Amino acid sequence: MSLEKKSYDQLITQIGNLLQSGRKQAVQAVNTILVQTYWHIGQHIVVFEQKGNERAEYGSQLFERLSKDLTLLYGKGFSRSNLLYMRKLYQCFPISETLSHLLTWSHYFEILKADNPLEISFYSKQCEHEKWSVRDLKRQMKSCLFERLALSKDKEGVLKLAKEGHIIETPEDLMKDPFILEFLNIPQQNQFLESELEEKIISNLQQFIMEMGKGFAFIGRQYRMSVGGKHFYLDLLFYHRILKCFVLVDLKRGEIDHLDVGQMNLYLNYFKKEEATEGDNEPIGIILGAKENHILVEYATDSITNKVLLRKYQLYLPDKKMLQNALEKLLKD
Repeated sequence: MSLEKKSYDQLITQIGNLLQSGRKQAVQAVNTILVQTYWHIGQHIVVFEQKGNERAEYGSQLFERLSKDLTLLYGKGFSRSNLLYMRKLYQCFPISETLSHLLTWSHYFEILKADNPLEISFYSKQCEHEKWSVRDLKRQMKSCLFERLALSKDKEGVLKLAKEGHIIETPEDLMKDPFILEFLNIPQQNQFLESELEEKIISNLQQFIMEMGKGFAFIGRQYRMSVGGKHFYLDLLFYHRILKCFVLVDLKRGEIDHLDVGQMNLYLNYFKKEEATEGDNEPIGIILGAKENHILVEYATDSITNKVLLRKYQLYLPDKKMLQNALEKLLKD
């Protein structure tokens, strides 16, 4: 009876796995067909407009009339905004094969809210690479991820970013300027301790890792290192599965200075000798602070062979218009 029950349980598991896989494929197929259908609707609207019918016969009320008639005939899903985005879907992706079968119409609806073609291309690629939910996508767009990554690159790098998405190849690719930590919900003027900042990050670890980028695996907090009879504690320790190295994160409530750089250099030397194993690349240190003393930091980092990356964080969402203006200037130069 025991063997029969085990065999029966295996049968139930196999059937369950098949059902889950089939349902997932069915949902994906429906989403793919829906996106393709909306693309073709957008194509028909554009062709109609280009023939002059929109101006000659329907004036500026085309989308209002289309929305009313299609809703009457086929039900929900044909609001004026939906129809406008169907047209924009076709205009932004004139070759239907470039549409991703991994993204739903809800994804494209959010992506198409962007005005910049480079931004639209980037978010469609990045959303596919990192398998963002619609909620994740909204957050990344609201935090101006594209602009923050693009402003750390030259013109050629921006165009590559838009075409391919954000690909992690070097330690510098981990960096954004600045990091946005608005999900911690710490008021901008609020006084807080570094330990409180760390606690907030641990409580929102999934969102923090998303802000850090693809490839991070969390190992621990307050990681203890014993050097020369003294104990040191690293705020956050990660392993990056793409770069194949430890990533050490030190948090600073205020200004980053030369002492912070020296301390991180000590931590990196320790990890190279005591923690790294065969196959690991050299560790990377990231110091996150509210601001940095550029002159002190420049002298502190000069001649250091370890990879110490310094970046600012903000506790509030950035000014999108300001970042867009800076990006436009970069692309014109």
